[in-house]
Amino acid sequence: MAPRITLAGHAVGPGAPLFVIAGPDVIESAEHALRHARTLKALTASLGVPFAFKCSFDKANRTSIRSFRGPGLEKGLEVLAQVKREAQVPILTDVHDVAQVGPVAEVADIIQVPAFLCRQTDLVVAVAKSGRGVNLKKGQFVAPKDIAHQARKAFDSGNPNVLVTERGATFGYNNLVVDMRGFAVMREAGLVTCFDATHSVQLPSAGDGETAGERKFVGLLARSAAAAGIDALFTEVHENPDAAPCDGPCSLTFELFEQTLRDVLAVRRALGHQA
Repeated sequence: MAPRITLAGHAVGPGAPLFVIAGPDVIESAEHALRHARTLKALTASLGVPFAFKCSFDKANRTSIRSFRGPGLEKGLEVLAQVKREAQVPILTDVHDVAQVGPVAEVADIIQVPAFLCRQTDLVVAVAKSGRGVNLKKGQFVAPKDIAHQARKAFDSGNPNVLVTERGATFGYNNLVVDMRGFAVMREAGLVTCFDATHSVQLPSAGDGETAGERKFVGLLARSAAAAGIDALFTEVHENPDAAPCDGPCSLTFELFEQTLRDVLAVRRALGHQA
């Protein structure tokens, strides 16, 4: 069984409450980020679950060079620092190279290693040595049992607080598949697991230079992952997904987020897990 870890001051793992990571895909403005952080904080508090606000300052892995990327490191961290200060929420954001880790660690409580970079040893080690919590996204090309090798790079760098996030496997042809057996495999390897319910319904590059998605399947997959024994849930939430500059087809409205979270907590209670 996986041990408990600590993320943003909260215990995460067997017997602990579900840890929720949610927010828009990318920073659009300070006002937009603050509005989302405050709403999501209120929703998760009403359901009694710990919460970290997620948002990216740069979407470095885009289908097209014309795709929106965000404000960049300096301005993005200014926004995230403001959100942390004014909304009083922990912050999760991702990094793309070792040089970004130091500045990001000054603001973020949890630093995310993107899925496509999960095997980059120098990046994983730098994030681990920052002392912040680590969210290691499992690459779409990595088997569940093999992500343990990447997590061990963080463990061996002195950081036990590593969350491993499933976001689907790709076989090409503009689709992702989630194998629910993977959560058991990762748990047997001693890993604390999270499910990224919104990125898992992506249809990569299926939208004529953009990533498409099937929002209607987010709830189904989230309930299934809850039954499989996840410790945390990751979702992208946007007040108007159809107008989102990035991953709108995968993102949840506030209403869908609340319903999905309620369903996941109900599944956990039915199976005797602490909500």
